[in-house]
Amino acid sequence: MNVVELKDVCKKYPSFELKNVSFSLERGKVTGFIGRNGAGKTTTIKSMLNLIHTDSGDVCYFGLPLLGNETEVKQRIGYSTGTVSWYPRKTLGEIIDVTKAFYDTWDEEACRRYMELFDLDADKKPMELSDGMKVKCNLMFALSHGAEVLILDEPTSGLDPFSRDELLNVFTTLKEHGVTILFSTHITSDLEKCADNIIYIHDGEIRADCSRSDFMKDYGQQGETLEEIFLRLEREARI
Repeated sequence: MNVVELKDVCKKYPSFELKNVSFSLERGKVTGFIGRNGAGKTTTIKSMLNLIHTDSGDVCYFGLPLLGNETEVKQRIGYSTGTVSWYPRKTLGEIIDVTKAFYDTWDEEACRRYMELFDLDADKKPMELSDGMKVKCNLMFALSHGAEVLILDEPTSGLDPFSRDELLNVFTTLKEHGVTILFSTHITSDLEKCADNIIYIHDGEIRADCSRSDFMKDYGQQGETLEEIFLRLEREARI
């Protein structure tokens, strides 16, 4: 079952255009969203969250249009970027107390579990955290209200290899419980570990949307890794 659907989403800027972006996300699947900087990944994600006003197209969650149902939809989804930029001088415990008031489904036990898993200290302030710990902090918030869909923009950015592997294991556990995950990344080795599907965007257009195995088979050459396929496709697109 598809829980997220984008249809012909367009957004034009003076120097960039998102062109008829369409794809869907299956329940309980991890989808890697790849493309070079400036290809349209973040613009697409912002469109999915109504953080920018698109020129045309539709975004639906759980069969509901995002427009007109934004409050209900956002109770059921989680979003995280690779950074934390809010309340830098408040403690994490204080930020949690404020944030949980916005979610009917906030799960105190899950919050404590992810705080422990990510080694987060409730008495610390975001300004005192390393970049890697800021990523973990943002993910903890996204994971603590029972989200059915997680939309993650560069979630492993700034994490050391051990912490990245730990996070990928969390993704695997979540999808086993039916959680749908879309995450953009430049670290394609992460996708080889956990992604079921790949969406590849180039210059504002979706160039591939398929299972990871089909992507490797249809776009790869013998012996190529996912990273090598991606780099070759980008080089070929520039010719």
